[in-house]
Amino acid sequence: MPDAAHILEKFAQPVPRYTSYPTAPHFKADTGPALMQQLLAGLDDETPVSVYAHIPFCDKLCWFCGCHTKHTTKHDPITSYIGSLEQEIALLAERTDAAAPMGQLHLGGGSPSLLTPEDCQRLRIALEGTFVFTPDSEISVEIDPSDVTPGTLKAMKIIGLTRASIGVQDFDETVQRAINRPQSFELTREVAAALREAGIHSLNIDALYGLPLQTRDRLARTIDKVISISPDRVALFGYAHVPWMKKHQQMIREDDLPGALERFEQAELAARMLEDAGYLKIGIDHFARPDDKLAIAARTGHLRRNFQGYVTDQCSTLIGLGASSIGRFDGGYIQNIVPTGQYQTAVANGLLPAAKGFAMSRDDEIRGWMIERLMCDFKLTFQTLEDRFGATATPYVAEALRVAACEGDGLCEANGEEFFIPEDARPFARIVAARFDAYLNDSGARYSRAV
Repeated sequence: MPDAAHILEKFAQPVPRYTSYPTAPHFKADTGPALMQQLLAGLDDETPVSVYAHIPFCDKLCWFCGCHTKHTTKHDPITSYIGSLEQEIALLAERTDAAAPMGQLHLGGGSPSLLTPEDCQRLRIALEGTFVFTPDSEISVEIDPSDVTPGTLKAMKIIGLTRASIGVQDFDETVQRAINRPQSFELTREVAAALREAGIHSLNIDALYGLPLQTRDRLARTIDKVISISPDRVALFGYAHVPWMKKHQQMIREDDLPGALERFEQAELAARMLEDAGYLKIGIDHFARPDDKLAIAARTGHLRRNFQGYVTDQCSTLIGLGASSIGRFDGGYIQNIVPTGQYQTAVANGLLPAAKGFAMSRDDEIRGWMIERLMCDFKLTFQTLEDRFGATATPYVAEALRVAACEGDGLCEANGEEFFIPEDARPFARIVAARFDAYLNDSGARYSRAV
């Protein structure tokens, strides 16, 4: 078993979460618009695509948040922004020859639960004009319980919600004050019950470890309460303290943050509690009931990883809508303009809001596939690598064998058939994945802690 204290000290350098490869800091500002046109031309009316729509508004600013969001106490900016999404969707329709089937739709933020029934009606009509919803289309929305009203539930029905993702973070009042996120357990439980009563039976709950003033005892009480709500899935993320990127995180006292070993022990404690309650661990930070689609995907080798974390989405194309959103295509990545006002100005002028892009090379494709499989399956099967990439896979197999041969801390191993991360070392999967990242050491980008 790897010595956690030794590993956390030796590999103290932060590494990416690997929700993409290459990671967003490597996207290039001079390739976005042209690459977007090229990638859109490859869509057809038979291959499903997925869509992420970013809603960058909150009615309160949580200090822990690492998302692109804006604080508003009025609904007018949201109404205006929905109009911009309608314009962007229309611009996409003009540049594609076919209406692709909708695989999955995810509304993230910000707080999409601020949307009114009228907002959702407009958004659904716009999407239906460009994509084809089918009975198999999965639609998920991130929900802040503090925003939920009877109108919210009506809005979610209009958009076609099939799975709700409820933000919790931590139920302890001391921790909540430290992150400016007041939210009672009773309110959260009531919202979960209301969603189920409205016919939304697939629920996910997001919880965090590594928060300011959080202790193992406080986290344990939160996880107990999460389990009592009986969600189908739980996402247990480590708080990413990146105040150089998110200025509002400067409101959090660094002295109040747990150290690296305490963070690790918090994550391990919460994981044990969830597994003891019958949840299966999926990847490094998700948990699901055995009959949930996420657990089934993990068992059958179909688990994927994208900007929402671990997903069942098998679509090779993910179109990003809205300010700051990122899309993935077979040939590369596109990120939209980040500042909301600039994004809205671009689409109002008839311009696709692509700000940055990255055209993937064959090396990027292979390394991206290897990193995704390590993050999802904790192993690389050499035969699968060769079947997928042919003779070009040979040097990558050799590289994996070299990485394993140089390993002295028990984080990875290899034999003639596969490269793998032993079960006890899986919490450190990001450290292992980083060894196949060709850009990591050449980048000035700053990331969050590995665990």
